[in-house]
Amino acid sequence: MLSSSQIRHSVSSLVPTHYRRTPPGRLPVTAVLPVFILLVALALSGCHRLHSDAHEYVYVAARQVYLHDRVAAVSNRVALVTNGQRLLVVERGKRFYKVTTDQNQTGWVEEHAVIDQDLYKRFQDLAEKHAQDVVTARAQLRDELFVHVLPGREQDHFYLIPENTKVELLQRGTVEKVTPGQPALKPKAPPAPSPAPGPAAPNPAAAGKTAPAVSPSATVVAPEPPPMEDWWLVRDPQGHVGWLLAGRLDVEIPDEVGGYAEGQRIVAAFPIATVIDNGEKPKKPEDRAGKHGKAKAAPEPAAPEAPTAPIDPRHTEYVTLLTPLHNGLPYDFDQVRVFTWSLNHHRYETGFRLRGVQGYLPLRISEETVNGQKEPVFSFQIANGPNVSIDPDTGTAHPLNPRTISFRLEGNMIKRTGADQGPIQLTHAAETANKPSPKSKKKKH
Repeated sequence: MLSSSQIRHSVSSLVPTHYRRTPPGRLPVTAVLPVFILLVALALSGCHRLHSDAHEYVYVAARQVYLHDRVAAVSNRVALVTNGQRLLVVERGKRFYKVTTDQNQTGWVEEHAVIDQDLYKRFQDLAEKHAQDVVTARAQLRDELFVHVLPGREQDHFYLIPENTKVELLQRGTVEKVTPGQPALKPKAPPAPSPAPGPAAPNPAAAGKTAPAVSPSATVVAPEPPPMEDWWLVRDPQGHVGWLLAGRLDVEIPDEVGGYAEGQRIVAAFPIATVIDNGEKPKKPEDRAGKHGKAKAAPEPAAPEAPTAPIDPRHTEYVTLLTPLHNGLPYDFDQVRVFTWSLNHHRYETGFRLRGVQGYLPLRISEETVNGQKEPVFSFQIANGPNVSIDPDTGTAHPLNPRTISFRLEGNMIKRTGADQGPIQLTHAAETANKPSPKSKKKKH
């Protein structure tokens, strides 16, 4: 940058000679005005040059696509670009971009195969917003999938996650199912769970009046609700964040507890404790003495068996979350089940089960110190009433006044803990009450 003295010298050199007799540093207005106009013109030209140097980029949203040397029915391939690659825009055409790669390969690409900088920034903001989210579960992709900026088949997509990739599940959303070709719809609120039926309030105005008879032909049939789809907000190993269709993911569930779904979907399974089982059966009184107090004869030693592979004595205990096999539910799970390891029977058993709740992710694992011993604690949120808030963009359900319910595992016993010790409202009580009771068997005479 020029100093003030250098600028004065440059300006003075542009002034005609008959004006140079004026005192130093003081120029006539007639001499300064054309010089000022010249400097303004130079500044404006510099600003235009800086504006022209601003780069515009697009990003490859397809799996891979070729750049062509011209927009024509017959053209030559220039370069192959892949998903996520950044391209510098050189020229805009109708439905095409002329772009340059980082290797200085220039060609034309179709507009639908790339996304612009604004949409790219939305994906970047999505990753930053959910960088610290608690991982609710982990899943594996069945096929390669594109992540979407919002839940919905017709929403914009970008990153391609390969098949069999393991991803972290962050949030569940639900939207109305849209067939290909239809415009994308905003998420609709899932149906709220029906409250338990109660006694009807008496109507004083209707006292002594007979209710009008309703004709069977006047029965109004409620329209069927639209089909819904569940989506998961996921994070891949590279830190990319976006929405994937839940039906294309397989939640990671240990084989030991995967067979206990009983017609429901296991949302997640969390290890909570580890038990050491050496395989020995506990001694019973009858093993030490017979019925009449005589000791049993020692069994004959068995023949030596062939050596087998060592069995791991460590067994993990799990707390699992389950939900019905329906999409669009206004809650994330409705059943909590804890699988503990029995040292008596050397197998998994149900140590705790809570059904009919309106639960919401995430489930949190912590510890409490009881009598100097650290015990595992798991906690989750349930709705405190039928009111549920639905995110208008993602369809994610949130209870308006959530309650945090906590339980502590002590040995094979589950005990209630935490500040909230109130009764747990079961939202499915009405459904259970309306089920027909099994017919009693007739007695044989």
